[in-house]
Amino acid sequence: MMHRLFRLSAFWSSMNSAVEHQNEEHTPLLQKQAGKHSVPPKCCSVRSNLAFMMFLGFAVVYGLRVNLSVAMVAMVNATNGQPTSNGSEEKECPAPSGPSNTSHQNPDQPDGVPQYSWDPETQGMLLGAFFFGYLFTQIPGGYLSGRFGGSIFLGGGVLGTAVLTLLTPLAAQLGPSWLFALRALEGFGEGVTFPAQMAMWACWAPPLERARLTTFSGAGSNFGAFVALPLTGFICNSLGWPAVFYCFGGAGCLWAVLWFILVSDEPRTHRRISDQEKDYIINSIGSEGGSHGWSVPLLPMLLSVPLWAIIITQMCANWSYYTLLTSLPTYMDTVLHFDLRQNSFLSALPYLGAWLFSILSGVLADSLLEREILSITTVRKIFTLVGLLLPAGFLFAVGFTGCSSTLAVTFLTVSTTIGGISAAGVFMNQIDIAPRYAGMLLGITNTFGTIPGVLAPIAVGHLAKNRSLVGWRNVFCLSAGVSAIGALVFTLFGSGRIQRWAVREHGTDADREH
Repeated sequence: MMHRLFRLSAFWSSMNSAVEHQNEEHTPLLQKQAGKHSVPPKCCSVRSNLAFMMFLGFAVVYGLRVNLSVAMVAMVNATNGQPTSNGSEEKECPAPSGPSNTSHQNPDQPDGVPQYSWDPETQGMLLGAFFFGYLFTQIPGGYLSGRFGGSIFLGGGVLGTAVLTLLTPLAAQLGPSWLFALRALEGFGEGVTFPAQMAMWACWAPPLERARLTTFSGAGSNFGAFVALPLTGFICNSLGWPAVFYCFGGAGCLWAVLWFILVSDEPRTHRRISDQEKDYIINSIGSEGGSHGWSVPLLPMLLSVPLWAIIITQMCANWSYYTLLTSLPTYMDTVLHFDLRQNSFLSALPYLGAWLFSILSGVLADSLLEREILSITTVRKIFTLVGLLLPAGFLFAVGFTGCSSTLAVTFLTVSTTIGGISAAGVFMNQIDIAPRYAGMLLGITNTFGTIPGVLAPIAVGHLAKNRSLVGWRNVFCLSAGVSAIGALVFTLFGSGRIQRWAVREHGTDADREH
């Protein structure tokens, strides 16, 4: 039986490689169009500057997204207390004795800074409000970005979210319902940013630079989380929690001004791009880049196996991501008993490694394609498999570290760091299979990918409700298992070739062979 499965797997791999070679040999990427046109320097080029501006923008975006998670500790007074473990103390790690054990205490706020008596249910509602708005604008944002260009939607999304963030102290003073509505509107504004990014790279990223440009710009999200978490704690302790929202909101407004001055939708309309770089980008991308019309092939998209492979895999990958993003500070606090400053720094540490590895993965992926060592499909599958399966193993190990804070922090950091490798895999696969519709496809996949952001915290609350080691072990094992499933799905059903329904109607015969 195993021998037969091995032969079937080998046959599938050989057929897949043959099909990929047959289809990818007609793409601009493997035609080596860069060899026909002089390649302008990457350093200080307009496309590299665009990637840097996007990097800063997504750092701001994630700062605007996660600041409430830390600021909530300072916004809520200390009279609510913490629920006991209901007799499960023997399963918890012992807390350090002495005055240093301040993990459950609210930081002192300057005179005149209000604090609120919000119960845990209200706090959870406010922290989850962002995702309610975030769900609704992913697909419309991707569609409109692909039709009209992504710069106005990416810049407008950040600017709108930043302006609303400035109103957070006022909304909190008016009541939790007002703050909930404000956070939902912030999510509504941010929902268009990632689809708009992908729509812009469909016009700006030469195929041989696609992975490094896309992963570098998207890595701003991990960098933003790494900076925002400890910075928010520092500002809360030094200036009071309202200053957090004024600082982050002001930074977002400043970035938006620079964005609208420096950026355009495509190379043809950029005022400062050289003719050499413009011709290189346009000729490298070919006829499949640019914007799409009003109509989109919805039914072929719905029936596309590679698209569903992306959707399922991103949902599985985001389950562990959102589990750590929303619940890691709680684990650090209630199980490992780190104080507030240690908690904010250690919760942010994994995102530093993910930021570095995501950038390196993009460079490596492009290098493999440029040297024609592997096909696009193989590259995407390898980076997805490594970026999901290895982190799953380390997450599984976290559940068995017991009370060893050193091992737990090490495994969590290594898991998230290696997970950054998947940035050059499934998380940029939309632009491979349908460059014209990349923005809309990312909107679709991000909409499904946001569902774990709603469900994962609920699952954590159920599994770890007694704050026991066994409960948190189940949390980490569940996340590991879901990630492994995602790796398997993409390995079996993912693809890197342009789909038939994504080819322009007036394309050449070679294009239609895709």
